[in-house]
Amino acid sequence: MNNSAGQPGPWQRPTAPRAPGRFGRLWLKLKHSPAWVAPAALLTCFLGLAATVLATNPTDDLGPTTCAFKLVTGFDCPGCGGTRAFYYVLTLNLPEAARNHAIAVFAAPFLAYLYLSWALRRVFPSVKWRLPQFRITASMASMFLIAWGGYWVIRNLPFAPFTLLYV
Repeated sequence: MNNSAGQPGPWQRPTAPRAPGRFGRLWLKLKHSPAWVAPAALLTCFLGLAATVLATNPTDDLGPTTCAFKLVTGFDCPGCGGTRAFYYVLTLNLPEAARNHAIAVFAAPFLAYLYLSWALRRVFPSVKWRLPQFRITASMASMFLIAWGGYWVIRNLPFAPFTLLYV
């Protein structure tokens, strides 16, 4: 407790405001950075991922699988085929992309539109014309996750015609 002069008592240590640590300084820099930094950083990460996928060609099937879920259970995981589908989308082979992971190919245009509408609003806040904002509600997200889970179960069924979905 402080005395009437505002000084700490004899049993208290004086507390000076702490300088922000490494992550605190990074957060302050990011918080006060220009509006275009976040969309540019996200686009840079995406382009780096796309370049890596194109350079490594995940469709060549060299060696055993690296998917821990498939190694343990023997089943395809919910995202199995997603990287190959992404590779085929980048090379504009949409039928093969859909064969590897139809749900990912279905979601890709929505994700691209969400990014574009967000980035344009953030980078050009004073522009009057804007893309309509696509709002994802809880029920939409739930329906997508249910469809994704259903697709996951169906593609692991061991009899025809579901064996056509095996990748």
